[in-house]
Amino acid sequence: MTAKQVIESGKAILGIEFGSTRIKAVLIDENNKPIAQGSHEWENQLVDGLWTYSTEAIWYGLQDCYADLRKDVRKQYDCEIESLAAIGFSAMMHGYMAFNEKEEILVPFRTWRNTNTGKAAAELSKLFNYNIPLRWSISHLYEAILNNEEHVPSIKYLTTLAGYVHWQVTGQFVLGVGDASGMIPVDPKTKTYDATMVQKFDAILASKGLSFKLLDILPKSLNAGENAGFLTPEGAQKLDVSGHLKAGIPLCPPEGDAGTGMVATNAVKQRTGNVSAGTSSFSMIVLEKELSKPYEMIDMVTTPDGSLVAMVHCNNCTSDINAWVNLFKEYQQLLGVPVDMNEIYGKLFNKALEADTDCGGLIAYNYVSGEPVTGLSDGRPLFVRSANNKFNLANFMRAHLYGAIGVLKLGNDILLKEENVKVDRITGHGGYFKTKGVGQRMLAAALNSPISVMETAGEGGAWGIALLANYTVNNPNKLSLADYLETVVFAGNTGISIAPTADDVEGFNRYIENYKCGLAIEQAAVDNKK
Repeated sequence: MTAKQVIESGKAILGIEFGSTRIKAVLIDENNKPIAQGSHEWENQLVDGLWTYSTEAIWYGLQDCYADLRKDVRKQYDCEIESLAAIGFSAMMHGYMAFNEKEEILVPFRTWRNTNTGKAAAELSKLFNYNIPLRWSISHLYEAILNNEEHVPSIKYLTTLAGYVHWQVTGQFVLGVGDASGMIPVDPKTKTYDATMVQKFDAILASKGLSFKLLDILPKSLNAGENAGFLTPEGAQKLDVSGHLKAGIPLCPPEGDAGTGMVATNAVKQRTGNVSAGTSSFSMIVLEKELSKPYEMIDMVTTPDGSLVAMVHCNNCTSDINAWVNLFKEYQQLLGVPVDMNEIYGKLFNKALEADTDCGGLIAYNYVSGEPVTGLSDGRPLFVRSANNKFNLANFMRAHLYGAIGVLKLGNDILLKEENVKVDRITGHGGYFKTKGVGQRMLAAALNSPISVMETAGEGGAWGIALLANYTVNNPNKLSLADYLETVVFAGNTGISIAPTADDVEGFNRYIENYKCGLAIEQAAVDNKK
């Protein structure tokens, strides 16, 4: 069928993802090919010292994004979306959305960006013998309990952003297992919340005189492929204010952005991984077994089908590179030379390939904001050199490209060297890899592993959740998610791979030793700020 026939026959699949700066909708056909899209730009707000998005902004953003998708469909195909084969919602993970029995939000949505949960996260990590990050929902809940916040006794429901939207349009209080694993740890054997940890937290609730238990307020955890309800008439109106969209459409379990990133890069099988490198960066490695002990640098989550994943999350990546490139742009404008930003990035990134593999001793710290992995509470971007270092443009650019993934390397060295985790394929996606071959080569050197990049990875998380929605309704052979992605969606395409060279690996290792020694300089810059 043509794309228009797919849409008119109600066989298209919709994926919508709430990112931190953009809500994106992708419409795909039965063969998982994108055929239309829409988007809505939004920004979080700092309210009473906490980062949030209002519920009004959530629903307006969703409706505007869907309206933009309808506009694209009318423009391309001159038709209207009346029905769909399936829908999926995804959003940034973690955070805190607490509701009372009337389904009224009790305090403004506290997003993953908030770091006010230090005491709670530390106590829970010790109690569970498991690394509990600041941004996880259980940290936010326990911090609210420790602070005796008056809303806590009224909590009837606690969920994530994706879970909230899904609940309101289906009536089903559920969550995909990957997103659930960012609320409280999930047991990969049962694919639901870890029973021992739940029991320990229930003891805390009882000691504080609270009447509810943890499982009373958490969404039910669902595996990829399970039906997660149907669009209600009220839900259809919440999504499409024009009234064209009909109720009764099946939905897949709502998932987090980490899970949809794994799906979009075909990295849900054990011994595969992906690296997302843009404004921030994170790596996800799907494990064959649990790590020997908890590490503060490493968060444990799951794939959308419940396999254990080791995640290294870094707050900073390309922002400092962008700042330096803008400086070169200003210089070009000063000379009266026409500016093409793609050309500037391309030439500067490729110049880095001519550098010494250890950057001639130059070091760059890309800390626009604090970096928990290296223990920095605040950020100070720094470029560091000594008088006898080889200071030239190639080394300068390579130092910044290395610096952008330096923290990522530190976290992954624990996995690959100390824990001896085996990885067959790592796929990169994000702006760091936009200049062909350069970011790939740098990351291959950092991780001492081949790095693949696929064209489809650019489709992002909205495409990933659309794939999960299609998997729910169009999987007649009952394939596992990993096999479905491998054989149906990607059909064996693993992208273009670049393997590390011995010289590059040795050079990056020398760079990272200098980098670790220089962290004291970064710390001093933070300590002595005004």
